[in-house]
Amino acid sequence: MNINTRKFSSVKAKRLAVRIITPIVRWVFLISISYVLLYPLIYMLSASFRSFADFTDPTVMWVPKNFTIESFKAIWSVIDYPKALLNTVIYEMISALIEVMTCAITAYGLARFEFKGKNILTFVLLLTILIPTEMIIIPLMTSMKSVDVFGILNLIGKLMGTDIRPNLLNTPLAFYIPSLLSVGLKSGLFIYMYVQFFKGLPKELEEAASIDGAGPIKTFLTIVVPSSGTIFLTVTIFSVIWHWNDQILASMYLAKSHTLSVKLSLLTSLILDRGNPDIAGRLMASCLLCILPPLILYCILQKQFIKSIDRVGIVG
Repeated sequence: MNINTRKFSSVKAKRLAVRIITPIVRWVFLISISYVLLYPLIYMLSASFRSFADFTDPTVMWVPKNFTIESFKAIWSVIDYPKALLNTVIYEMISALIEVMTCAITAYGLARFEFKGKNILTFVLLLTILIPTEMIIIPLMTSMKSVDVFGILNLIGKLMGTDIRPNLLNTPLAFYIPSLLSVGLKSGLFIYMYVQFFKGLPKELEEAASIDGAGPIKTFLTIVVPSSGTIFLTVTIFSVIWHWNDQILASMYLAKSHTLSVKLSLLTSLILDRGNPDIAGRLMASCLLCILPPLILYCILQKQFIKSIDRVGIVG
């Protein structure tokens, strides 16, 4: 009896130790990860409200001694924040929302229909995911500068003695047309995410709609779209964030109407041109202003976004 009692006490003690230690380890891990992720944001917030004297004062660590918003005032005019924000919305955000819908339509066709060349299109889809934009930026620039369809416009132009190929650079069409054709920024990844989700939808719903006389378009709009709120939300957030942070295409396609990401990349030279020595404070304030809109959007949608992650085929 004594031996059994000792064994029971030992097992009970181990279980109690596991119950105590497991939450502690979990909280230590979560706090450590949170610190790594939040440290840049906290430092950015602190540095944005410092004066130039605070940056040269070694005793100032987090809380500024001379709280000021001069950095925000300076950056507001240096990068012309309202105009840059408007350009970001016109060129990037509209194309991001267009891409959300067109990629869904393309993915539905790949997920639900069998046709010749489907395997080839799937292979091309994977290539668009694997090949970075930087490797094809020169062909993209050439295509946007002289838009043509199988060389037809070039041939007609030669017969007419003038070049009739339109130049889409410095226009919103340079962003809108690729999005409409489902070949915009990160379109391959969005199509793949949609395909993985659509394959998991029960086919019985679409078959019932077909029996009731609904065609593919009506089935997609009335059955698939209402049942796919989670994937649409996830793709929308990813699309908005990636287009918001896009600097390569925006700097190549636009010569004057710069977006926030392009303005941010040119900020150091803009500050030096104005002869302001307080570069650190200006840089932190500009970064905070640039990330503020998507950060607010994520805070509003984060609950729905977290719930949808495990349902869209994103792993690893």
